[in-house]
Amino acid sequence: MKPLFGLLIGSALLASCSGPKATDAAAVNVQTLNQQFISAWNAKNTAQLDTLLADDVQYAQGETRFNGKSEVADKWVRATMGTISDLKTYTTTTGTDANIAYEAGTFSTDVLPDAPGQPHGEGEGNFILLWKKQKNNSWKLSYVQLEGLPVKLRN
Repeated sequence: MKPLFGLLIGSALLASCSGPKATDAAAVNVQTLNQQFISAWNAKNTAQLDTLLADDVQYAQGETRFNGKSEVADKWVRATMGTISDLKTYTTTTGTDANIAYEAGTFSTDVLPDAPGQPHGEGEGNFILLWKKQKNNSWKLSYVQLEGLPVKLRN
């Protein structure tokens, strides 16, 4: 349906990640970070999304790979921003230590039509968002992996 939608879906999620379980305080931290990202995405706020990306961020969806803040921002964020809306995530696992925090699970999103009069779609898949603590103690999104299912027509 949308060639760019696959970029978003394929990059977001791995459903089963292993690692240390987060404490309640750490889980709130990674969930808060992810909520900032999702809220900025749904608001189509590319400036805020840029502030959340690490300089060495990596994006993976299937065979597609982007490396570095500039490439990820241009080829994933800006290229797919207009193709989806109402991104939602459903967490299955989280983990954290002093320098890394991750959340993984499933996602769903509305896929916007290419042209007026065409039907909307529904996308879903698995994701992992990995955050790393920076030298200045801020947390930045360091790795995104999405694996999406084929888009379904929305009724």
